[in-house]
Amino acid sequence: MVTQSPLVLIYAALLGLIVGSYLNVLVHRLPSGKSTVWPRSRCPFCDGAIKARDNIPVLSFLLLKGRCRHCRAPISWRYPFIEGLMAAAFVACVLRFGLTAETLIAIVFTSLMVLLAAIDLEHFLLPDRVTLPGLMLGLALRAWHPYTSFMDALVGAVIGAGLLILLINFWFWLRNEEGMGLGDVNMLALIGAFLGWQGVLTTLFVASLTGALTGIALLLTSRVGLRSRLPFGVFLALGGLVSLFFRNFLALYFNGLP
Repeated sequence: MVTQSPLVLIYAALLGLIVGSYLNVLVHRLPSGKSTVWPRSRCPFCDGAIKARDNIPVLSFLLLKGRCRHCRAPISWRYPFIEGLMAAAFVACVLRFGLTAETLIAIVFTSLMVLLAAIDLEHFLLPDRVTLPGLMLGLALRAWHPYTSFMDALVGAVIGAGLLILLINFWFWLRNEEGMGLGDVNMLALIGAFLGWQGVLTTLFVASLTGALTGIALLLTSRVGLRSRLPFGVFLALGGLVSLFFRNFLALYFNGLP
């Protein structure tokens, strides 16, 4: 962890709030193919335009008590949650990596993970409009990354895609049904482009473990059935973030194994 002045952390948090606000727009509009910059935000219930004073991250939600100013329809808790999460994530990136180029890469990666997880959770979709440009961006940023080379990133992308394709085919052969989609494949390839093949293995382990535990918990509470779908992108995002922030700790652990 790198020590930073309070002013730097406040600036990072404010920037995270702004980015989180825009991520909410992307979550709402990308799946339906709408423009993410025009028109201005409107209430999905009454179509009333949302004024600037009602669009301040987190604060406006609290002042409005979670309801539209025009029709009093409830505003989803997703909006302040993602805004607050991104504020915390930006601060965590600065504390973890300092004021370096790696911090910018970590911020981009974290933003992509939160965006994809939120879309998958809400729409069961991992859009190519996010995963494929994210994959290209991850490869392009290798020149400024101090720990992994371009070849590591390229191998990571190939292994990430290849492992999930094998798992999809195996599941189809075993159960004669699709277990995951190509969106998951593209997302893991994106993670490999940013974190290398080592990050892919950690991500897949964490995602599989947390996904399985979540599935078991939901089954035991009768919230899902045996054939219910889970948004695996959420667990891939969690695994990717664990790999990003705890890479050094995990490397020391695995290097210490006999």
